[in-house]
Amino acid sequence: MQVVKEYVQRWYESGLDPDEYICHRKNGNIVEIEDATGKRQVVLTFCTNDVLGLTQDESVKQAAIDAILQYGTSNSSCSVLSGRIDLHRQLEDEVSAFKHLPHTQLFLNAWMAMQALMDAFCHLAIPVPGFQHTRETLILTDVLNHGCIVSAIANAGTRSGKLFGHSPRVRVRAYRHCDVQDLARKLQRYVRPDDRIMVVSDAVFSMDGDIAPLPDMIDVLSNYPGSVLVMDEAHASGALGATGRGIYEYFNLKPQDAINRGVIPLIMTTFSKFGASVGAAISTHIAELKPLLSVSPTSIGTCSLAPPLTAAALQCIRIVRDQPERVTRLQENTQYLRSRLKAHDFLAIGETNVVPVMLPPEINPKIYARELLDYGVWVSPIWFIAKPRVRITVNALHTREEMDRLVTSMAKVRDLLYEPTISA
Repeated sequence: MQVVKEYVQRWYESGLDPDEYICHRKNGNIVEIEDATGKRQVVLTFCTNDVLGLTQDESVKQAAIDAILQYGTSNSSCSVLSGRIDLHRQLEDEVSAFKHLPHTQLFLNAWMAMQALMDAFCHLAIPVPGFQHTRETLILTDVLNHGCIVSAIANAGTRSGKLFGHSPRVRVRAYRHCDVQDLARKLQRYVRPDDRIMVVSDAVFSMDGDIAPLPDMIDVLSNYPGSVLVMDEAHASGALGATGRGIYEYFNLKPQDAINRGVIPLIMTTFSKFGASVGAAISTHIAELKPLLSVSPTSIGTCSLAPPLTAAALQCIRIVRDQPERVTRLQENTQYLRSRLKAHDFLAIGETNVVPVMLPPEINPKIYARELLDYGVWVSPIWFIAKPRVRITVNALHTREEMDRLVTSMAKVRDLLYEPTISA
């Protein structure tokens, strides 16, 4: 452990450790937090991913309570061994209807869902007598994809199916961020006869707030019939499209449009943002994929999604379905906040409710965020990537007054910390 101790000491000395806070109570976007010194304060948060403001909705909380009363706090096993609860089936059916894909499998989180997909698609779960799997898999991934995708594809060639099933090789290549021309070049360069092709992308990129060019991606993949296009809609569900159904609706498409072009669409939905819960789901129109997902190591090696979490996510999807005005409010708030930031000469990249604001290189995002707390405003500093920034997430509950307060406070802190060099 000496290496760990020395590393962490240098980590602290370099200022790479995050500032951590304890939340004591929440009321909408007003949160009481406690810092490392024990100091408490009430702040206006722009950190939460509760994009539709449903984590404290009374009907969502009651659904979770009712599920506990009926099923208890946990299922205490995986669904293959001890069965699913009816709430699982209901949630899968609702997700399928919401995403326009008929077959859905639940998971505890996005990391496990993505790894299950790699095992199921690349390695066909477990060896079957009389069946020989001989086709290699080529996976192409956007260079800025979320960590759950990066982790899954990094292990795609060495997980359980590969180790125990001796299945063919998996090759992984990256393409430039949202660059469809580079995607096309990489496909042309690396595809071999009889390859099974999968392209994976975030729908909304969590650190840049921009949107994957879905129609152009479908155009490119239509040249490779049977290719698979995976969209991670963690930040798109509940946020993109007129009714919050995600990236396909945003581009006035449905997954069937991809199917009609010979492309197989897969969608991963997560419940930690719009769903006021945790957990994830993968939806497909290929019925045969679901049983492979259900026996993947990440499914049979863990408990199924707990009853209160399932019930909360289920109620949220029903609310979004019945109250699309919540999505409209979120999108209006996004446009308003971005316009106010622009008016105050902030560089806010992307186009979604994930609003990364680039700061002058002289300003440390951690110091900037700490100074904002003095104004009672909480944002997320991102200092550990190539272009440091603060990350703001606007939600449907934010008022214009609150957004104005955020921008005014940001401008004051910028003026306090930033002294531009004036050339003689």
